[in-house]
Amino acid sequence: MKYRIGLRTLKTGVAVSLSITIAQLCHLNFFVSSAIITILCVQNSKKKSLRSAMARFIACMLAIPFSYAFFEGIAYTPIVIGLLLLFFIPLTVILKVNEGVVTSTVIILHIYSTERTTWEVILNEVGLIIIGIGAALLVNIYMPSLDKKLKAYQEKIEKDFKLILIEIVQYLRTNEKIWTESEITEVLKLIKIAKGLAFRDIENHFRQTENYYLNYFSIREKQLEIIERLLTNLILIQPMLKQRYVIADFIEELSLCIHSGNTTQLFLNKLKILKEEYKKMPMPETWEAFETKAQLYQLTKDMEHYLLIKSSLKV
Repeated sequence: MKYRIGLRTLKTGVAVSLSITIAQLCHLNFFVSSAIITILCVQNSKKKSLRSAMARFIACMLAIPFSYAFFEGIAYTPIVIGLLLLFFIPLTVILKVNEGVVTSTVIILHIYSTERTTWEVILNEVGLIIIGIGAALLVNIYMPSLDKKLKAYQEKIEKDFKLILIEIVQYLRTNEKIWTESEITEVLKLIKIAKGLAFRDIENHFRQTENYYLNYFSIREKQLEIIERLLTNLILIQPMLKQRYVIADFIEELSLCIHSGNTTQLFLNKLKILKEEYKKMPMPETWEAFETKAQLYQLTKDMEHYLLIKSSLKV
């Protein structure tokens, strides 16, 4: 079994070494504790790392006056530590910095172990906080581009969409069902993973709130919902009417244009012509054929919705 060191692990190792070295050179007490702060602040995106750092810094800054009030005001005893946390933790929750509880508890325990809250002790703890957080933010400046991975997901999803559409075409032409129930589930799982990666890419850009890939995968997710509904209704279409072949030809052409480019308007125009021709066809002679024609018409409506989703999101 191969063991692979991830980038976050590598950056954590570098940041920990850096924070301990700086804290030790500054002759800070409890210098190894800066590593704890660093480990907790190294995240898998720039924004997440910055949010984590801010939460921990605020929580630690609150921990110092709390420690002074409780330890100097009451006593340096284990019971007081518990009492302090009973008040301190709810405050961090209210201020939405409870992510920093573990880090700030380390600061509280440092002050408890020294049994005094002097400026020297306070500056020591502030130094540990700044060095620990600073080292984490420094290594998190570098975040590799995710474009290559996102492009690979995009290509795989497009390939899967094409395959499903071809299976629909084959069913319309032969009445043979060749798709499996797990196909949609697998593609949906792939889209969700891709969306998570796209969101992570946004988190690595401070001025970015959305990007091309997140929009793209959101489109595919909505389109997949339509395809899933379409497949459920497709097996109800039985008689081999002429309209089946016409719609099959349209979907086959559409399957050849599954890509990131926007050919939506072109296919919407073709679909409009198809629907007009569809209306001109003679009425079916049997009730079964009539139902099938109605279901085929609904299929064209679903395909129209499929195309409009991409058009509305302008990707």
